[in-house]
Amino acid sequence: MSYIFCLMGKSSSGKDTVYRKLLEDTQLGLYRLVTGTTRPIREGERDGEEYYFYTDEQFQQLQADGRIIEYRSYDTAHGIWNYFTVAHEKLDVAHRDYLTINTLEAYVKLRDYFGADCLVPVYLEVDDGLRLQRALERERVQAQPRYKEMCRRFLADEEDFSPENLKRAHIQPIFQNVVLDETVAQVTAYIRGIQNR
Repeated sequence: MSYIFCLMGKSSSGKDTVYRKLLEDTQLGLYRLVTGTTRPIREGERDGEEYYFYTDEQFQQLQADGRIIEYRSYDTAHGIWNYFTVAHEKLDVAHRDYLTINTLEAYVKLRDYFGADCLVPVYLEVDDGLRLQRALERERVQAQPRYKEMCRRFLADEEDFSPENLKRAHIQPIFQNVVLDETVAQVTAYIRGIQNR
């Protein structure tokens, strides 16, 4: 059986870094399940790495073609940004294990689409003060910092990833991302355990 490991956590909880390190581990054999977005690309991001970046028109065409598995729209400080998973011909969930970064809402929709046996949650948690510090440091290096959006997202995550919502979606285990190498080792061991069932 193949799995989709869904990496989740509030903004600036270290998801991108853990994601990269897990993909670098060739023994895990994970493939990227890269989601799409209509938000502007950030400094240092590459299309097809963190996200596939689409225009609003391209997103609407994908919807019209019935190729959107799930999507979320956020009314940001800079307009509507969409995040979504596209069904495409390269997606082979019957024979490959995938790793994706997603929200709790997207995880639930993917679980409903692919089946609960296929979707495996991997949740990262970090102290709020440290997350805010990381978010601010990341935003400062952008060509056009979006501090207002950073604050909106930080506050929205408190509601989106509330203990009640995590419990309702049966999100376990929760990995405390304090020391990166330790977190990666713990998550790696967890994924190997699932793969070896």
